[in-house]
Amino acid sequence: MLGFVTDPTGTSGLRLTDDLPEPAPAAGEVVVEVRAYAINHDEVNLIARRPDGWRPGQDVAGVVVRTAADGTGPAAGSRVVCYLDWEGWAERVAVPVRRLAMLDDGVSFEQAASLPIAGVTALRALRSAGRCWAVMC
Repeated sequence: MLGFVTDPTGTSGLRLTDDLPEPAPAAGEVVVEVRAYAINHDEVNLIARRPDGWRPGQDVAGVVVRTAADGTGPAAGSRVVCYLDWEGWAERVAVPVRRLAMLDDGVSFEQAASLPIAGVTALRALRSAGRCWAVMC
């Protein structure tokens, strides 16, 4: 499976590899085929701090290709957005059902991938600072 791992000798501290293991989901996890992912500011910092071989990737969007063994979560073929701790910059990833949301057909995978960290951060900033801050009153 293709995906990125940290490598201090690689460009920007990363290396694309084709030998990652397929995801081994736990009972409450689905397998998602990743269609888009976001690059967050702190992930750039994490790449520099993590050991060789660490797999980055927190915000991903894609399609469920394997349902959860315990019967929870969305069906195969469902479009989802996911918030992970790591390993999202790969072709497929295991995702806990509690860390994903279904996507409306009107939302692209690219748009959805930007939502978990950046989108929620922006929403919290608007809620904290209020409307006036958002329009530079």
